Amino acid sequence: MPEYLDFVPRERFRPALAVSPDGTTVAFSSNAGGTFDLWTIPIEGGRRRQLTHMTNRAVSQIAYAPDGKSMVFTADQGGDEQYRIYTIAATGEGLTELSSGPDCQRILADDPFDANGRYFVYAANDRDATVQDILIRDLSDNSERRIRPPSGVIFTPARISPNGRWLTAAGSRSNTDVAAYLIDLADDHSDLVCLTVEHENGFFAPGPWKPDSSAFYLLTDLWGEFNAIGLYSLRDAALMQITTDEWDVELIEATGDTLLWEVNENGRSTIHAAANGSTVQLPQIPSGVVDELAPAASRLVLQIDSAARPKDIGVLDPATGFRYLTDTRPPALRTSVAAVEPDMVTYPAGNGRQVHALLYRPNSPGPHPLLMSIHGGPEAQERPRYAYAGLYQHLLTHGVAIFAPNIAGSTGYGLAHRMLIYRDWGGVDLDDLDHALHYLRSQPDIDTDRTAVMGASYGGFAALSCLSRLHHPWTAGVSICGPTNLLTLAQASPPTWKPLVASVLGDPDTDAEHLLQRSPVTYSDAIDAPLFVVQGARDPRVPQAESDQIVTRLRARGVNVRYDIYPDEGHGFVNRDNEIKAYGDVAEFVITHLLGK
Repeated sequence: MPEYLDFVPRERFRPALAVSPDGTTVAFSSNAGGTFDLWTIPIEGGRRRQLTHMTNRAVSQIAYAPDGKSMVFTADQGGDEQYRIYTIAATGEGLTELSSGPDCQRILADDPFDANGRYFVYAANDRDATVQDILIRDLSDNSERRIRPPSGVIFTPARISPNGRWLTAAGSRSNTDVAAYLIDLADDHSDLVCLTVEHENGFFAPGPWKPDSSAFYLLTDLWGEFNAIGLYSLRDAALMQITTDEWDVELIEATGDTLLWEVNENGRSTIHAAANGSTVQLPQIPSGVVDELAPAASRLVLQIDSAARPKDIGVLDPATGFRYLTDTRPPALRTSVAAVEPDMVTYPAGNGRQVHALLYRPNSPGPHPLLMSIHGGPEAQERPRYAYAGLYQHLLTHGVAIFAPNIAGSTGYGLAHRMLIYRDWGGVDLDDLDHALHYLRSQPDIDTDRTAVMGASYGGFAALSCLSRLHHPWTAGVSICGPTNLLTLAQASPPTWKPLVASVLGDPDTDAEHLLQRSPVTYSDAIDAPLFVVQGARDPRVPQAESDQIVTRLRARGVNVRYDIYPDEGHGFVNRDNEIKAYGDVAEFVITHLLGK
């Protein structure tokens, strides 16, 4: 029987890609060396190069300078999400920090340079921990212009127009309330303009510009339940609908007059293109989930993940088709193990709704014990990925089925489904999970008397809510950096997140009673199943105090709790050895309790 290590990918990537201006080289962030460093590989394939060796920092965003001679990137320390900005020659020499001052949140614009390399744009909360400003550095004299957002708005810079005149930015009040802004780079005294103010609340995320700088594309939910592409004309001050897909458009890019986009069709990605209003036929890509798109002249570089193959970098060439640039497949998938693809199922929930879910059935005969795995977010989606660095596929070889639902709050199934969770954590979502158990009891190949529940981040909260509030004979539970007390979570949220937390979770000043009523720690006396809690000590999103609370209460009652704290990790894992150990231990815990091994 293969061990968990046999399913661990050879490396993992952060969702970051950059293509050199001449289209010959791809830059990415990989943990092949132990932590997430900056690497490059020729777009034609060949020898890779590791440009950084930042043993205590993890590379995140990456961008080439317009001349292709250097790159900029952000990196944080131990998962603390306090990013600093660095520059390095494309050959790997001269690593230099560009940022100064104390640690803070720093975010690069999608395209941080203008075409001539004069302006460099990023966001930071260095002035006020609760406010994320946009900073425009003039590299000709190293002066800096600061753009302050309206009250309650989180600014994220987007893209500079090809002529260098305009900068677009997204102004967020929540994940579904995002306005598009325009900044005049030629006039330091010009006023900030909200281009979508007439539409009031809605989602308007700026994307790439047209080559003549007359208009830019954006993602919006203006025309329905799902995100579509619109084109905003500066001359006409008007927004025109470009796509009419029946699923969410998630990623948009442009090269010349060609528009490229990715559509999330019930969890799986499809790639589309159009030039001057006419459809461009593209070769098919492997079935899976595309996380990043980066145009490279006539080709497209992407990161693609699937249930049966870990995330890899590939190239889509309209003339020759798709090919992989990297190969992260672990030993088990290179030999005789047949990876399991999930069945895409739906089940009935409250108020006549149907909930989409992924059901992984082992290749061996049933009935199978079950792991219910709940995604984070909550505004995220369970999709057919190589989840938890091979954990799913390892459990499946041991005969453990996996059920991963997209309950209320999940993205990908329309705005109404997504917003059900707003200020209702532990309400409609928990009801959906209760309905999931009813559905699973009707499946003859599932043994619901042997059921564990697991989740990370929000998923950890949902897993703990199941254990404490649903009347089901749970066999075991796993919480990875999961909130346990919604009131203390809201009080401790990152400073710039305060408006978002108030709209999505609740205001700790006015909603304290409600937040406590929905907190797993309030019902901890009802938990008696063995529990495994994993926590990063440097987690800025879900502080260690969240896990401490539930562990202390359960241990006081004599409940079997394993508690592993990783002192050098934050919200997730940046150290490869830590990740392998944590998920390997989770696998052993689940197998021991579900199978008695």
